[in-house]
Amino acid sequence: MKSPTIIIKQITSSETLPIRHKVMWPDKLLTYVKLPNDQLGKHYGLFVNEKMTAIISVFITNNEAQFRKFATLNEFQGLGYGTLLLQNIIDLLKEEGVKKLWCNARIEKTKFYKKFNLRRTNKVYEKGGIEFVIMERYFK
Repeated sequence: MKSPTIIIKQITSSETLPIRHKVMWPDKLLTYVKLPNDQLGKHYGLFVNEKMTAIISVFITNNEAQFRKFATLNEFQGLGYGTLLLQNIIDLLKEEGVKKLWCNARIEKTKFYKKFNLRRTNKVYEKGGIEFVIMERYFK
């Protein structure tokens, strides 16, 4: 069997919306997954055989990067694509000299983020009936 062709590239914020909506908040309107500052971020997609399967949005302010709306289509979860995308973004941010990386993680996903040396903070909140915790990582 032939290995899939995997490409990670920068995309527009509007290109992230279908996956954000389908994976994160399918029961809400599409506008629910738009961010007010989407135009200020960098957005990336991971493509498997030319099909976009995972997305992430990154916002950098004062040497701090926050990634948001990180999602992989359900049928592609557990295959390593999200890991590949996030590791690629972490490497890119290190090259750019970012000192801190953080995210708002769904509580049930914290184990995944620990693999990337993100640590839980004591900042926990709830949105749309889902609990989140802020996780962060500092670079040397």
